[in-house]
Parts: sequence; C-alpha cells; structure tokens
Amino acid sequence: MLEKFFDLKGHGTTVRTEVVAGLTTFLTMAYIIFVNPNILSAAGMDQGAVFVATCLAAAIGCLIMALLANWPVAMAPGMGLNAFFAFTVVGAMGFTWQQALGAVFISGIIFLILTVTGIRRWLIEGIPTSMRSAIAAGIGLFLGIIALQGSGIVVDNPATLVGLGDLTQTSTLLAILGFFIIAGLDALKVRGAILIGILAITIISMLLGVNSFGGLVSAPPSLMPTLFQLDIAGALGYGLLQVVLVFVLVEVFDATGTLIGVAKRAGLLKDGPTHEDKRLGRALFADSLAITGGSLLGTSSTTAYVESASGVQAGGRTGLTALVVGVLFLLALFFAPLAGSVPAYATAPALLYVAVLMARELVDIDWNDVTETAPAVLTAIIMPFTYSIANGLAVGFISYAVLKTISGRFREVHLATWLVAILFVIRFAFLSE
Repeated sequence: MLEKFFDLKGHGTTVRTEVVAGLTTFLTMAYIIFVNPNILSAAGMDQGAVFVATCLAAAIGCLIMALLANWPVAMAPGMGLNAFFAFTVVGAMGFTWQQALGAVFISGIIFLILTVTGIRRWLIEGIPTSMRSAIAAGIGLFLGIIALQGSGIVVDNPATLVGLGDLTQTSTLLAILGFFIIAGLDALKVRGAILIGILAITIISMLLGVNSFGGLVSAPPSLMPTLFQLDIAGALGYGLLQVVLVFVLVEVFDATGTLIGVAKRAGLLKDGPTHEDKRLGRALFADSLAITGGSLLGTSSTTAYVESASGVQAGGRTGLTALVVGVLFLLALFFAPLAGSVPAYATAPALLYVAVLMARELVDIDWNDVTETAPAVLTAIIMPFTYSIANGLAVGFISYAVLKTISGRFREVHLATWLVAILFVIRFAFLSE
C-alpha cells in the first residue's frame, strides 16, 4: 500500500530507506521541540501548551507535505520568526501574543493566495539575490544576540549598550560548553548534533544540582491555553500590518528557498524553470496550509526545514519520509516532562549554532558591487542591533532602491522591490513604533 501510494519504486527507494531517512531528519530537527516552547513562553504563552502545539503543528505540516506533495520535506515552527514573534512583536512592540498569532494566521492566508495566484513567483523573481541572502543572515544574527543574551555572555551596559557578562556563572559556562559540543559533533558529521547538545547540557546541569529532573514520559499537557486563542481582529490594526508584511516576506523566501534546495538535492525538480514545477507549487501550498494550521493551534509560523536535506542524504525521496517525521513528532508529545526540564541555557547554544549556520548566507552576496553589498549588510546588522527583523528588512529594501537610483541603475530595481520599499517608507512615516 505504501509503495503504491508514494510510488516508491518509481522514485528508486524502499520503505526501509524512507523510514531511516525520516528518522535521520527528525533527529536533526527535534531540537525545535525544546527551543520553540522556551522562546514563545517569553511572550507569556503557556509553555506546556506551546510544546503540544509545536509537536502537532510539525506533525500536521509533515502529513500535509507527505500526502499533498509527496516530497521528503519535513515541517515545523521556524527559527527566527518565533524569536521575532516573542521578543519583537510581543516584547518590544507591546502587542499581545493572541494578536501576534492572528498576524501569523493572516500571513498564512496571504501566502496561500500568493501561491495560488502565481504572485509568489513574481515576488520571488523580483527580490534581488543579495537581499535574500542578507535576510537569512540577518535573522541568524538576530538569533545570535538572543542566544548570547539568554546565556549571560552578553549583558546590558549603560556606557556601551552591551558588554561581556560574568563568564564564571555556572549557567553561562554550561551554555558555552553546549555550543562547543554542538559545533564539535556537527563537525564530526554526527546526526542530531544540536539535539544531543541540548540534552547533554540538561543532564550535566542536573548532575551539578543547578537544575531538577521533571520526569521523562507523561500524558501530553493541555492545548487549551493556546488553541484557537488567536486574535484576528486585533491583528488587523494598523500597527500589526508591518508585522504581517514581515511574516509574509520571510515565509515566502524561506519556504521557497528550502523547498527548492532540498528538492534539487533529491532530484525531484524536472528540467526547466523551478517556478513552473507543479510539485513545487503543491509543496508551497502545503507550506501555507501548515502556517495557518499552526496559528490555530498556538505557535508561530510553520515552515519547511532545511534539515530535511539530511534525510535526502540518507536516501529519502518521497512523502513517506515526511510521514515518518510527522509520526515521530506525535510520539514526542509524551515527552513533555523532559521538555520542561530543559533550561534556557541549554537551548541558547542551539540558537547560537543556528545563527552560525544562517550567517554563512552572506557568502552569496556580490561584494564587488556596493549597491548590492551596502543594502545587504545594513539588512543583516540592523536586525540584531534594533532587535527587529522588520527594521532590518525596511532599511535594506529602502537603501537598495535609493542606492540603485543614485547610481543611475534604477532600472535594475524590480517592481516588487519598489513595492516593498514604498510600503516600508509608509510604515516609517505613519506607523512608527
């Protein structure tokens, strides 16, 4: 049955290979089970409910991807936008987490419309490569400063804004150790390096007596504190329009880039323009459905995970790989006590290492063209320095249009870039925080 439904023979794979690939992908991305509840709880959300929402959103997203697109791509709440959700939208801008969930839901609907109508293709084609790379790197730097602050490595300093923390603190030392464990294991090509690092620091903290063990297995916590708690009406207020724009832009670039990258590695894209591939369209449709579903459950934007490439490397070629990942996320629901035992300084190294991985996107920028370099660098550094992905996008798009115009190369600016830049100018002029 599985072989016929997923056309395993046609894709040159077997049930055993797909199961191994699914397990491989899950191990490389399971860290989100611990990290996402930790981040979103900072916004005032119930940590247990977010844990359940994270597992369910990932499971549902993987199931949709498996059945609708038949691609070996796993999904879960994305890194970067969860931090933007908690620390910027709720923490800095002062909106409620219910309104933020409403903004995620609206962005999912918009993403769905963009995908169905083909506007998504126009938008992707219109945004310069340098800006796409800068957005990914900037989000990485944003995660980096959150991780450094959360681990106590970087602290507030009235004289210099930031300074070095007390490196003799046990929690800080454990965070540093966690980073080296993760980076070292990844360098050695160990599967699930991030997950192993998180669990290792959690266990060490318990052995040192600075953390307590809450248990291993139990019935899942209640989802009711976050289920259907989104405030769509509140999200339609003018102050959250920029937030919706940021969610949409990042979701479009992140999801499309990940899906194309993983699909190419698996040999799933046929010859010709990638945006004309029907299977890519179905995969993006699945992605947009997962975003809206996740917001209803109570988590930030769900997206395709680049860690899916590890499953492809292990031989995954069909949706059965994604289905296996989804089933494993459902089984993870029963490990809530373990998730509750993971301290912030155990997840901080994971954030920091993800930041390192995302920052390497800067290599794709044309460093010989200042009209490409300057906007890209501004995008990347404004995000962490203003604690806002939105500000980074705004400064980047506006400066890109301005520099191209000043240099007499305004014809190189696609209409989509002009549109985004103008929207952000309006935001600064009339919707300032």
